[in-house]
Amino acid sequence: MRAHPARVDAVIIQAVIAGALSFSHLHDLAEAAGQGGWKAWAYPISVDLLLVAAWRQMREQQRAGRPAGGPRLWFLVALAASLGANVATAGLLDLDKVPPLLRVVVAGWPAVAFFGGTLLAHTPRTPDVPVTPERDPESTPAPAVVDEPQHEALPAPSTATETAQESTAPDTSPQPAPAISLPPALVDRVQALAEEHRATTGRPADPDAVRVRLGLPPSMTQSVAAHL
Repeated sequence: MRAHPARVDAVIIQAVIAGALSFSHLHDLAEAAGQGGWKAWAYPISVDLLLVAAWRQMREQQRAGRPAGGPRLWFLVALAASLGANVATAGLLDLDKVPPLLRVVVAGWPAVAFFGGTLLAHTPRTPDVPVTPERDPESTPAPAVVDEPQHEALPAPSTATETAQESTAPDTSPQPAPAISLPPALVDRVQALAEEHRATTGRPADPDAVRVRLGLPPSMTQSVAAHL
């Protein structure tokens, strides 16, 4: 695989120049505040590292949809330290006579940076979720079509066979009970009640109603209807 040559970007050049100037201002301020030797060079490294770490943590929290108040606070603290050093070394402050309060702030910075870096390092990070590549519907192979076995059509049942089976089947429908002959006296009583009902209502008498008035069982309904 062929590697691409390094390309000089104007943004990178600008970042290197700004970082070098800020680094130098922090070093001069720390040295003026009584932090000589290697300690004066460690101060700008500490400020810049805290600034970058807080920025990255803040971006991760925002990307995960979680509150980023803690990383944003330490980012502002590191930014204030860097910006304050740049302003202080612009001729507004006599570096030969640094105020005692500024000496206290510079001397206490390592503890503040260590505390902020520890909190940022122990902030839970969002695990990287693997992104499933989208499939192209055109490149997805179509499912194989399996030829199903063709079933032979069964012959339709013959209508003549069904008619023959229906004709030979025994008739199980209920048959009406045969009428029972009534004695002459009971026949006269049935006819008298029927005439009374016809004279009163103008309609023929109901055999079941006549049977009930005579106190006969339900099986005698057909016999009563035969004499009405």
